Amino acid sequence: MIKIGLIGAGFMGMTHALCYEALAGSADFQVTAVADDDPARAQKIADKFGAKVFADGTQLIEQADVNTIDICLPTFLHARHALLAMERGYHVFIEKPVCLEEEEAVQLLEVQKRTGANVMVGHCLRFWPEYAALKQIHTGQRYGKFISGVFSRISPRPAWGWQDWIHNVSRSGSVALDLHIHDVDFVRYLLGEPDEVSSQAVYAGTNIEHIFSQYHYGEAVVSLEATWDCPAHFPFEMSFRVKYEQAVIVFSCQKSPTLKIYGNDGSEIVPDLKTEASTANADRGGNISDLGGYLYELRYFLDRLAAGEPIVNASLTDGVASFRLAIKEIGLAAR
Repeated sequence: MIKIGLIGAGFMGMTHALCYEALAGSADFQVTAVADDDPARAQKIADKFGAKVFADGTQLIEQADVNTIDICLPTFLHARHALLAMERGYHVFIEKPVCLEEEEAVQLLEVQKRTGANVMVGHCLRFWPEYAALKQIHTGQRYGKFISGVFSRISPRPAWGWQDWIHNVSRSGSVALDLHIHDVDFVRYLLGEPDEVSSQAVYAGTNIEHIFSQYHYGEAVVSLEATWDCPAHFPFEMSFRVKYEQAVIVFSCQKSPTLKIYGNDGSEIVPDLKTEASTANADRGGNISDLGGYLYELRYFLDRLAAGEPIVNASLTDGVASFRLAIKEIGLAAR
């Protein structure tokens, strides 16, 4: 049986807990331990599964009855817990971004190679239905050559982070590494490593609050934008517009239908995404209520572990490559 230790009981920890509830019965797993420095939050999740509560992640890794660790902690805590878990022979799910520093990235890859741990990074857009549909269309070359793309992620100012860690650049890496990296990773997944990269940013002190980047792939161009500096009542928006030779594909989480294809032949197609009902919970904070890709990525993770197969989508190698591309953008945007 897959025995999961969930570390972190904030927005993302609760999101993962809701996913595990929804996945109960679909895989041979059990959440056996939960850790958080807020015992009440940890207990709230533990009660869902009959799990044991631990005071912190290190204690859980060293003492709990687990073989798999799910890390839902602030970014600056990712690497140390993942390294400890791999050294103990556990498989690991790490929320994105995989780490904060290049030295950590090198260590993670070295320890995974030595231990053989199965490690997945939480780049959920790869599993979000609309983005997964775009990837399938692109891979099948259904509408000809890729011409251009625009990917956006616009958020109200996050106010739900533990000790406001999100707005401390030494803990989060800024909007570029925390929010923007979603689209960085997906564009890499869709098109591969860009031939050229350019980037500009708006700063508040030393912290990037708004970033604009362009990737060049031969003659094709992709624009990426992300900010978390909008008013609290501003609706969160993630979207894309992709131009192929024979169609334009658009997505917006604020519109219905969310995904639409405008063909050069005058057609307008709304793909059947065949999504499952997912649970929303207003008490967990954050800017996304739909479990969406969070549910599907954890199902993939559990399925691969149950089958004894390596993680091939959103692997540690993927996570490190996307981290490095985002860090490159930060360097290019430095003032």
